Amino acid sequence: MNLLIIPGVTMPTVDEVLLARIHEAAGPGTQIRIADTPGEAIEAMDDVEVVLGVITPAMFARARRLRWVHAITSGADAYLFPEMVASDILLSGDKGLVGSHLADHTFALLLSLTRRLARAVQDGPRSWEHRVSYRAEEFELEGCTMGIVGFGGTGRAIARRAVGFGMRCVAVDCDPVPPTAEVPEVWGSDRLDELFRTADVVTSGLPLASSTRHLFNARAFALMKPSAILVNVTRGEVVDADALVAAVRSGQIAGAGLDVAPVEPLPAEHPLWSTPNVVMTPHTAGASQFRITRNMDRFCRNLAHFRAGEPLEGLINKARGF
Repeated sequence: MNLLIIPGVTMPTVDEVLLARIHEAAGPGTQIRIADTPGEAIEAMDDVEVVLGVITPAMFARARRLRWVHAITSGADAYLFPEMVASDILLSGDKGLVGSHLADHTFALLLSLTRRLARAVQDGPRSWEHRVSYRAEEFELEGCTMGIVGFGGTGRAIARRAVGFGMRCVAVDCDPVPPTAEVPEVWGSDRLDELFRTADVVTSGLPLASSTRHLFNARAFALMKPSAILVNVTRGEVVDADALVAAVRSGQIAGAGLDVAPVEPLPAEHPLWSTPNVVMTPHTAGASQFRITRNMDRFCRNLAHFRAGEPLEGLINKARGF
């Protein structure tokens, strides 16, 4: 087996311990190469069978023997260029493994709004002057309804945390998925409007696909409560940013917490930066001290599955985009 490792943002380096683990899982005779630049990756693609990392169309064009790509990003959209989607090459990743830290970040953004943390930090030494106004605007989550759109690993992790805050949870998913203790009934997509009307907080557990692009749009915001908060830590383009700006500025919804944006980095002149009650972080929700270990554990298990001709864990449906 010829295996190419292409480091990236979520896995910038490959240490000797990890390399030894991969060698052991891949079996005798496996040739492993690490490409430090896109150019090196392109040059190495001719005889590669397995790629660990992000593959681009230019790399794919050189692939003659490629059979499987294991992603090092949770979102599959970067891999789903037409040639890859049309091929019979397997695509797997850490789908279902990133929910814990994405859910943590969801609540970090949410609490920064409900407890006015972002404003206090921004006001700095002058924050004491505004404490009366902060207190007038703060509210607790006990008894509020958390609406979760997309009830996969991230959505389930959000629900577990929400219940810990005393929230009631409702969730929608496009597929029939099993309920949990936190969400006894998972609604189908036909009840999405009901979720928008019901929820005090609306969160996204969605990947980016043709069916999810701009799902949170002007129509959705018009259905939400004026007190509702939107939190998105998955993919920026599931939200229509222009519609969100208009909704928050007009008071149609109360605010938004965003870790992702439609364009990254978001230009300094973008109106989201100057919209009150919008809190943003620079696509850092995906970071965790456990993330690489979890994904590499899966990759090593998948190497054994691949050698045995068995189904892979975290397999992505390329046609659907998740």
